[in-house]
Amino acid sequence: MKSKTDIQSLYFKYVETTQKAADFNNAAALLDWDQEVNMPSGSATFRARQSASLAEYAHHLITDESYGKILQQLADTTFLSESQQANALLSLEDFHKHKKLPASFINKLTNQASISFQAWTKAKKKNQFSLFYPELEKMIALKRQQCDLYGFQTHPYDALLDDYDRGITTTRLDEIFGEVKTHLSNLLEKILQKPQVEDDFLYQAFDKENQFSLSIEILKSIGFNFEEGRQDYSEHPFTTSFSPQDVRITTRAEQKNFKGLIWSSIHEGGHALYEQGLPTDAYGLPLGMPASLSIHESQSRLWENCVGRSAAFLKYFFPLAKQKFSTEFEQVDISMIYKAVNKVQPSLIRTEADELTYHFHVLIRYEIEKALIAGEIQCKDLPTVWNELYNKYLKVVVPNDTIGVLQDVHWSHGSFGYFPTYSLGSFYAVQFFEAAKKENPTIEQDIQIGNFQLLLQWLRQKVHRYGRRYSSDELSKLATGSELNFSLFMKYAREKYSAIYGFDVN
Repeated sequence: MKSKTDIQSLYFKYVETTQKAADFNNAAALLDWDQEVNMPSGSATFRARQSASLAEYAHHLITDESYGKILQQLADTTFLSESQQANALLSLEDFHKHKKLPASFINKLTNQASISFQAWTKAKKKNQFSLFYPELEKMIALKRQQCDLYGFQTHPYDALLDDYDRGITTTRLDEIFGEVKTHLSNLLEKILQKPQVEDDFLYQAFDKENQFSLSIEILKSIGFNFEEGRQDYSEHPFTTSFSPQDVRITTRAEQKNFKGLIWSSIHEGGHALYEQGLPTDAYGLPLGMPASLSIHESQSRLWENCVGRSAAFLKYFFPLAKQKFSTEFEQVDISMIYKAVNKVQPSLIRTEADELTYHFHVLIRYEIEKALIAGEIQCKDLPTVWNELYNKYLKVVVPNDTIGVLQDVHWSHGSFGYFPTYSLGSFYAVQFFEAAKKENPTIEQDIQIGNFQLLLQWLRQKVHRYGRRYSSDELSKLATGSELNFSLFMKYAREKYSAIYGFDVN
């Protein structure tokens, strides 16, 4: 039997190995960030090799048999603290999962992701799905292989979902999206029967640099630490983190779309606040990582929608916007911009969708991914299937591939199973925000004057500090008193949008 000193020595070795793997993974993430922000277009071949080598080595460290033996010994002992035990058990769970994927497969998958990304970028610019199709087909084949390597009980897609939200299944998602198709569709129908709100003033010529500087001001106000983070431009806005003290976000600016950059930055800022709130003393360990992608998305959607599109926030924000764009907003008041930024209208682009129709964009991707992985539809048919589903759920006609099937970067990265977390996160966001307001009744008054500290501290205490200690539903229950409850989102949506569009909430 090993002594307490022996066990602590083993734990130190575990931490050293795990953090070294994190170093390699974060170095690879830095290369990926550079690929999307700064890298010359002709550098793709060697960048793919470099990223793949780093990922393969990191995978080797955390799948080595000696590492697994250390984890098993740590899992069987009583000499560890509660946090140490949680780290060891979660890492052991990861070990068994990662062990199912050979290093050669990781290399192939990472290399394909870099190649697919370059193909996607070219195809999107040229509006030709055919330029992306060959590489996407290879990626889908690899993801199907990954499902087989992981193993699954009911549906192969479950194996991929688990990478982003432990325990979530197609059975559960079918139930949740079934409610979306029933209850959210009914609310959307009521809204679309009412006169539409005016928002033309959001599509004037807005100087891009002024938009960017305004977004920086907003990010600072909500608590983003620019000494340990930065914002840049990219084709597709995203957040990446190399540690809680190095968090990068990107955005994109359109001169004639005021909503685009500002609320994209707030959204990514929410992700970044979560990353900056993770425990630095658990760097690279499970308790220093996000709970799930659903919880991650809850943070971005909370700041973007529950806060950023609230009447309280606009009382603080709109005067700042008027200082930057006095001519453009000369005839606009707070009531007008509140309605405008909450306009509900079926559209083509997910990232620009309102917070209600957004979930039909996610639903479409969920149904496509599930069918692709099951082999029920073929890659070559994606544009046709995509266009048919957009017509079915949103009654819109897709004019081309660039703003249709090519609009998202995720499939090029191999991120199948990611999209459902966008809707799950939105539903969790409302649940968290309502719980925060219940515990702190002055939150909305504080937001009106640009004070976001009370809300941020609640999130730090209830969500950020736990890392991966709990599953999404466990964390939700701890923070709000219940697991994910879609009816809370519907209550929020009915109350908000019945007031904006003027109809009976019942």
